Formats: sequence, C-alpha cells, structure tokens
Amino acid sequence: MDVMALIGIGLLTGVTTVLFGFGGGFVAVPVVVWADAALGADAMRVATATSALVMLVNAGFATAVTPRRVLLALRGGGPLLALLAAGGAAGALATRLAACCAVGWAFVAYVALTIADLLLRPGFLRPRTREETPRGAPRPLPAVLGAPVGAVAAFLGVGGSVMTVPAMRRAGHPMRTATALANPLTLAVALPATAVSLGGAVVPGAADAPVHLAGLVDLRAASALLLGALPVIALLRRRPPRIPDRAHAWAYIGLLAAVTAVMVLGA
Repeated sequence: MDVMALIGIGLLTGVTTVLFGFGGGFVAVPVVVWADAALGADAMRVATATSALVMLVNAGFATAVTPRRVLLALRGGGPLLALLAAGGAAGALATRLAACCAVGWAFVAYVALTIADLLLRPGFLRPRTREETPRGAPRPLPAVLGAPVGAVAAFLGVGGSVMTVPAMRRAGHPMRTATALANPLTLAVALPATAVSLGGAVVPGAADAPVHLAGLVDLRAASALLLGALPVIALLRRRPPRIPDRAHAWAYIGLLAAVTAVMVLGA
C-alpha cells in the first residue's frame, strides 16, 4: 500500500476520531496489517503498536480542540485516567508476548461481541433520558473500569472508545458528548501503550521488508495516516456536522461491523 493511499485512509481516521471517538484505531489496525503484510504474522503486532501512536496524536489533537465546557464532564476523573494509563501499559506489554494470530482473532471476536451488545442490550441506541437517570444528570464512569478498559484497548490497538462510548451512552450522554469525551480517555490509554511499543524489539525479518520501524511502530505508515487525519480533525471540530443522535448511534455500530468484516476477509 503506497503513501498516498495511506494518507487517503488517514482522512477517514480523522473522521472517525471526531464523529466516533475512535482516535483512528479501528481503521488503522486493518490498514497497517495490509500495508505491512511483508512482515507475515508479525504484521498484526506492528499494526497494534502503530495504531497506538496514531491514536495518541489524533486523540491528543482532538482533545486540545474540544470545547472546555464538554471536557468539564470528566472533572474529578483523575483516578479513572490513571487506571486507564496503567491498563494501557499492561495491554501493550501483553501484545508483545502474545501469539500474533491470537491478537488478530481477539480483535475480531471483541468487536463482534461489542456489536451484539449494542444491538441487544438497551441503553445505546436510545440513551437514558434525564428523567430516567438518577439525579437527572449523566453519571460519571466508575474508575474501576479504567484498568480493564485500558488493557483490552491497548492489547487490540483500538483505543478505549469502543468501551467508553457505550458506557457513557448508558450513563445518559448523547452521542456527540460521548464521542468527544472518548478522545481524552483514549489519550490516557495510548500514551503508555505508545511508550511501550516504541521501546519494543524490532520484529525478526523487518530489515528485509519495506517498512520503517521504531521498536514495533511503523513510522512511515503512522506519519502518512496522521498527515491525512489531522487537517480533518481540525476542520470537523471547528464545524462539526449535525447528525441526529439515533442516526449517529447506528453509524457507530455500522463502522464496527465494517471493520469486523474487513478483518475477517483479510485473515
């Protein structure tokens, strides 16, 4: 996959960062697996590491341009952020030790289970109203969720949004707020995961493959994806599209389904 194609796909990661809080992880993983197919089974490990760097930059930039009044919903969330970071470091370390094929199929299984949960369990497609929510306001996410969310997110290279967005929906937040808040939470996961990945040993055979690795991170692929994503994030944060809440939720599920299909077909 050439650089121009990666930049084009980077545009899509910018859209998913703003509209769905993904930070690019769900899009980046299958794309980097394809781009680094010459690495064989190790391509998945490199993809999750590269995804962490892409998410770090995308989520950091998206957080910086998010209105302060939105970010205030995370006030008092220090313990949650700390546990997300601890889980992110543990998940990144686990990726280095796990069998590559296991990571790939775990990615598919996890996303498929998430789709089933969103469709079958109430609270996502139609969030609780203020009248249905205790005390009439959205509830904060429990800090205890931080470690497992961070570990799974970093292990699979998907960021925390696939767990935090549904959780915030069920706590009473509209999609626009839930996806915006997913970016600072993803940032907490991606920072330690990227640090661990950059310090990882280069995979065997990488010197003979057309990749540019720093530890386990493909710098060329990450740079091209970010070059496409960052301008889109800046534009959409300044002029966010107005999407009906229910349509926004269905689009979130649709994107998860599309990524699952891509990973299965590419396996």
